[in-house]
Amino acid sequence: MVIVIMLSIVLSACKLGRFVVYNFAEIKDYKKFPSRLLHSSSTKFKFFSTDSGLYPKTLKVGNKEERVAFDKVLEDNKTVAFLIIKNDTIQYEKYFSKYKAESIIPSFSMAKSITSILIGCAIDDGFIKSVDEPIITYIPELKQNGFEKVSIKHVLQMTSGLDFNESYMNPFGDAASFYYGRNLKREVSQLKLKRAPGQQFEYVSGNTQLLGLILERALKTKTVTQYFQEKLWTPLEMEYDGSWSIDKKKNGIEKTFCCVNARARDFAKIGRLFLNKGKWNGKQIVSEKWVQASTTIDVTEGGVNYYKYQWWLPTTDGDFMAEGILGQYVYVDPKRHVIIVRMGKNNGNIDWSEFFVSLSKYTDKKH
Repeated sequence: MVIVIMLSIVLSACKLGRFVVYNFAEIKDYKKFPSRLLHSSSTKFKFFSTDSGLYPKTLKVGNKEERVAFDKVLEDNKTVAFLIIKNDTIQYEKYFSKYKAESIIPSFSMAKSITSILIGCAIDDGFIKSVDEPIITYIPELKQNGFEKVSIKHVLQMTSGLDFNESYMNPFGDAASFYYGRNLKREVSQLKLKRAPGQQFEYVSGNTQLLGLILERALKTKTVTQYFQEKLWTPLEMEYDGSWSIDKKKNGIEKTFCCVNARARDFAKIGRLFLNKGKWNGKQIVSEKWVQASTTIDVTEGGVNYYKYQWWLPTTDGDFMAEGILGQYVYVDPKRHVIIVRMGKNNGNIDWSEFFVSLSKYTDKKH
């Protein structure tokens, strides 16, 4: 037993060791990494609630004739939190597996969408000139790796041509190195390209970590978490404290590709901001132009019709969503004024994007 404990300690001291010990991303991961704290707002925004929510009480599952209770479908598919919000009113809110409204849940890749919002704020504030700037303006060490033609736009829409192994299962893959490593700046400096930018979409987390480093360099005297607090966490009147995981305790940088830790209701407020075109209770938090650019299909420069500026586009009907690896979602349907948040231990056996679209349409029906 002593040998096992000592071996764990030794292994934990290195990236490969942490992969062996932790094995794979899971819903308690916010406890594993150092982080910077986000402080709840002194004034806390709370959605309205209703006793007669707009959601289907039962669902037909697969080929079975018998209908299944809505709660059970969610629980059977490893959901820990689920919210349906329409017109600022919570139609449905339920927690499973001992989770509660105050339970912390890691965002995983939903943080990519948050990072994108902060890039938009930095452009609004003049810290970054435009998405057309080459990224070597902020990360000059990548010039020697051939990144001269890679723009911020390429990185935002995942068309940079980055040579990056997205596997979390491979301890030697880039995603695992970024996730478990303790020197993200060094990891970024070693990135290479496998094709010219602007030719092809490929979803890889390295792009968002590049955005994080661009943001940190542009801000100069503030951390990404401090800027997040200033531009979003406080103005959006977050109900709870949160945090953003960093690569190491001393002078660490934020894991902008993955790791914001918060509660389901506060994640919903990110969706509400974009549903209202960047406004929060009448105040413009991020420009409407940025919201539009972030969520409108653009297939130029290698872009695709289902992804834009770190947001997924489930249909061509104007809806969009943030998505994380274990089935963490913030779905927004502006036409129907609907926000859906789903947090889970894993994806279960549901195509969540189709599920959200159906639920959003259901709220339009006469009941």
